[in-house]
Amino acid sequence: MFGTTLVLALRSIRRHLLRSFLTILGIVIGVGAVVTMVTLGKATTAAVQQSISALGTNILQVRPGQGFGRGGGGPRPPDFKPEDVAAIANQIAGVTAVAPQASATATAIYEGANWSTTINGTTDAIFQVQPWPLASGRRWTPVEESAGAAVCIIGNTVSKNLFPGGDPVGHRFRIGPISCDVIGVLTTRGQAGFGGDQDDTVVMPIKAVQRRFTGNRDIRLMLVGVDERFSTSTVQAGITDLLRERRTITGDKPDDFNIFDTKQISDTLTGTTTLLTGIVAAVAGISLVVGGIGIMNIMLVSVTERTREIGIRLAIGAVAREVLLQFLVEAIALSCLGGVIGLIVAQAAIAIIAPLIKVQWLFVPEINIFAFAISAVIGVVFGYFPARRAAAMNPIDALRHE
Repeated sequence: MFGTTLVLALRSIRRHLLRSFLTILGIVIGVGAVVTMVTLGKATTAAVQQSISALGTNILQVRPGQGFGRGGGGPRPPDFKPEDVAAIANQIAGVTAVAPQASATATAIYEGANWSTTINGTTDAIFQVQPWPLASGRRWTPVEESAGAAVCIIGNTVSKNLFPGGDPVGHRFRIGPISCDVIGVLTTRGQAGFGGDQDDTVVMPIKAVQRRFTGNRDIRLMLVGVDERFSTSTVQAGITDLLRERRTITGDKPDDFNIFDTKQISDTLTGTTTLLTGIVAAVAGISLVVGGIGIMNIMLVSVTERTREIGIRLAIGAVAREVLLQFLVEAIALSCLGGVIGLIVAQAAIAIIAPLIKVQWLFVPEINIFAFAISAVIGVVFGYFPARRAAAMNPIDALRHE
């Protein structure tokens, strides 16, 4: 019986293909929009988490100023000094290592190739705070670090652009005003969230960068590694008190530096993207309701058009339950067809949009199953009233209908 009813429903849909397509268009748009927005939201969240995790776990970022920029319109807050790095490393319990950083940009040149990249000056502590294994070569020695030797470890992007197809270790290239000996190549990390290339970097001893690029001993960033047995909030409070003392900040004066906990950043950004994804998905879901109203409307029209057919079926012995099931199955079939087309449209949209916003393509089974189930439920909810109306017809009145 159900098989026959399904065949009748599909025949009715096929007889009015254009009308059926326009009827399910709201379902297609709704399912496609919900699946696309939720999937891209999850992909964005994953990209944010990957970007933050690339910074390492249990790491505090210490910068001058009250934000990532200088902020406000006042004078620029003073940078940190090497003495601040030593004080944090030696006086704060729970700190495993402190890696100062001084950055610059320059063009690297090797034979006929050139590449503009970022130079990160730091100490050997960076490999303890933020583990990043080498693919080949070695790290610099304490003697090279203290002397500010022109040695460097390059990322995979720099290696591919300056030394295509070859091992750069042992070669010398020019970067900015100096010649640098390549002593190591970092393992590939790939892109961070939102398109940042982590492998496009040249890492050198900080004294070499300060002498030849920045021209001062200033430090714009400190990465502080925290022992897993200690709370990052406790260590953060200790660093805050120490830096306030060293920078002569007394009373109620605000800090002229900021400390970011990478875990807190990850949690905050993840929560924000999840909330925005939910809001956008809810807005997109409204079109599902609109699609359901469209299905109910066209089913009411179908009932009116087929009144005599309904009367004949009831007159020759069909029970009201069979008539109700016929129209209900037709409404569910329309809705499910719209759901299937919506899922296909969503996957196509994700495949197109994901590369544009620099996130990975994801397939999230649960949201696809949920969206399809909702489309089926909409068919039941909005198809029941027209089906009930058809089943409640009086056979005599239906046969008299013109």
